[in-house]
Amino acid sequence: MRTVTKQNQFDTEHLHDDIKGHTIRGGIATLGAQGFSFVLSIGSVAILARLLTPSDFGLVAMVTALTGLLAMFKDAGLSMATVQRDTVTHEQVSTLFWVNIALSLFLVLTVAALAPLVAEFYHEPRLQPITLAIACMFIFDGLAVQHQALLRRQMRFGVLAKIQIISTLLALAAAIGSALTGMGYWALILQIAVNQFVSAILSWVYCRWVPGLPKRGVGTRSMLKFGGYLTGFNFVNYFARNADNTLIGYAWGSNSLGLYAKAYSLLLMPLQQINGPITAIATPALCRLQNDPEQFRAFFVKILSVIAFVTFPLIAWMIVCRREIILLFLGSQWEGAVPIFSILAVSAFFQPIGNITGVLYTALGRTKRMFKWGLMGCSWIVFSFFVGLPFGVIGVAWAYSAAIALMMYPLMRYAIAGTCIELKDFFDGIKHSLLATLAITGIGVPVQYFSLDKPLWLTLALTSSAMVLTYVLISYKLNPELLRQARNIVLKKDLNLS
Repeated sequence: MRTVTKQNQFDTEHLHDDIKGHTIRGGIATLGAQGFSFVLSIGSVAILARLLTPSDFGLVAMVTALTGLLAMFKDAGLSMATVQRDTVTHEQVSTLFWVNIALSLFLVLTVAALAPLVAEFYHEPRLQPITLAIACMFIFDGLAVQHQALLRRQMRFGVLAKIQIISTLLALAAAIGSALTGMGYWALILQIAVNQFVSAILSWVYCRWVPGLPKRGVGTRSMLKFGGYLTGFNFVNYFARNADNTLIGYAWGSNSLGLYAKAYSLLLMPLQQINGPITAIATPALCRLQNDPEQFRAFFVKILSVIAFVTFPLIAWMIVCRREIILLFLGSQWEGAVPIFSILAVSAFFQPIGNITGVLYTALGRTKRMFKWGLMGCSWIVFSFFVGLPFGVIGVAWAYSAAIALMMYPLMRYAIAGTCIELKDFFDGIKHSLLATLAITGIGVPVQYFSLDKPLWLTLALTSSAMVLTYVLISYKLNPELLRQARNIVLKKDLNLS
């Protein structure tokens, strides 16, 4: 194993001899960590949902809707600028480190100043100390941004996976312990704090880089510009995705928001665990192929097909087994989230397309165009929330799903303009998975219906088994090569990235 020293901390030449191997091994480590984190997250949800109330989750969601929006400015897209840059220097990364620290301190002060206004806006005095506590956590993220960027630049995904697992484990333990002692919503805040603190400490432990003083004229202007457009997109995208929480909390209160937020987070949790690692693997590969249009196009379709292969059946399963999933994992007090969960799941079918267009923008360096699309998409999604708000959380869920479906065609057209990708490439990437998913839905619905008189766990087991078996058989018939590639990833065998 190669030792990463101070002298070669910014050097990536050693990766070129086995770039494919590093990509595959990094993908395996990332997928493994995501899988473990997913299990922990499911366990966390199942335990904390029984120890805490929907109102507890709703109170924290009211604050994180604001702090999550502001949190992206601590990064300012500079971690990706460090990762993607062909060459970086100690002076450049040191300057970016202090920029991240300055932004984090500014956010601490800004959010702390907004704490009284947040409490007044929601007419909930408990939100002021919650907001102050969460504000202080920004500094931990700022300390870790460039260290984690250097680890990704060196493709040390195994180390990043270790950091993720340890911080998630300790945060979960802290949350459960504090919830058992009756701390209520403070258990959720402690979970966030422990996760970020441990992650920052371990990032410094594994990346033995010590930043120097910031300097002018070291070539960071273009990196700041790249990061600025990426941050701009992330900002408007986050605003659009979280405006519903703010509006529901204001119009319908913490209990309704708790049901809506938990249904949405439970739906997105497995999708994020899957899409995150795949897009993390796909981005550097597509960057390497951007000067070879045919290879780029072929790999684009392959990545989309992999994402659709995994996410489409998962979404179908969650729709069919929605009641069993909610009641088994969250408990009977969350039954009101069942219809919200099933409606929002409709929008999840379009997640693969949204994710792959984001990778396309990044790989081709089109972050300015990405930001322009974000402005248009944000306006459309927020408009849909206002349309659905008078009809309660169900109305918001329906309006959001409809808005996502209607924006897919312009999203694809805008993303591929001036590239080697065509509209039919999207269809080629999802067609087999779409057909197989329709088939397993046709199998799962009657199996679930005729099992309703049985215990919840047995209904879930019977329906899941029928859908999984059907999907594997149909997928093998339609696209056996995709299944062989998935098997090779699990067995750590070689993959053809071209």
